[in-house]
Amino acid sequence: MDEKKAFGVGPAGIEMAYESFGDPGAPPVLLVMGGGAQMINWPDGFCAELAGRGVHVTRFDNRDAGRSTHFHDAPAPDVQAALAGDFSSASYTLSDMAADTVGLLDVLGIGSAHFVGASLGGMVAQMVAIEHPGRVRSLTSMMSSTGDPAVGRADFGALGELGPQPEDRHGSIDWQVRAIRAIGSPGFPFDEAAVAERAALAYDRGHDRLAMARQAVATLATGDRTERLRSLDVPTLVVHGSDDIMCDVSGGRATAAAVPGAELVVIDGLGHGFPRGAWSRLTSLIADHVHRTEAAPSGS
Repeated sequence: MDEKKAFGVGPAGIEMAYESFGDPGAPPVLLVMGGGAQMINWPDGFCAELAGRGVHVTRFDNRDAGRSTHFHDAPAPDVQAALAGDFSSASYTLSDMAADTVGLLDVLGIGSAHFVGASLGGMVAQMVAIEHPGRVRSLTSMMSSTGDPAVGRADFGALGELGPQPEDRHGSIDWQVRAIRAIGSPGFPFDEAAVAERAALAYDRGHDRLAMARQAVATLATGDRTERLRSLDVPTLVVHGSDDIMCDVSGGRATAAAVPGAELVVIDGLGHGFPRGAWSRLTSLIADHVHRTEAAPSGS
């Protein structure tokens, strides 16, 4: 495990921070994180456990996250306008984020990889499969949706009492802990110490007040992918928690219904995150999907 920086990545020529785990000769798995979140939101132990199942894991900071390029000079994102159909404040779309991801593969010398995306990262991974199908060996879409506003809706009521996230370090960390508890997994223990440690590291690595809003507008500007998902020809696993209030399970069901041959796994008690108690189930699902794909006659 050793964090590195890639330069001149993709058409936008951005910088991207990344980190790899496991045997470089094993099948490559690229982990794509969600909105406003950093690669460390794929917990170290989760990545190590996944790598221990015979795959080579790479996690990275998306644009506008952590130590990758931030679009500070972009127009101020207006999420409410975007929800109403005005995307003029969008500085990029999920297609641009997908192109970043493919650009990282180019820098790493990886022709194709198994893509695993969580939340917005699942949407980015879907876009890679749609627009760059030759680069995707398999797709795992987790706690994500299709872009159809009728499914995968968030219930922001649980976050309503928190108020806006403070700018100072201590206040921001405390807010993150309370927010993650609110959207967490009722079927699994909540590790407050680990969540606080990760929130502190994220603040220090690259706190950006508007990053999540820029990525949210990018998601809205991309629109509904349902019809494009119907054209996919890639082994696809869809994983969702039964208790996800940030992306209702209907989003996972719709994704699995749209992608031909997709397998859907709904995990009872899982919310929007990666509680320690779910790691074994999640890493085995991902690794088994990868190894099945690799063993199939059409695998490469």
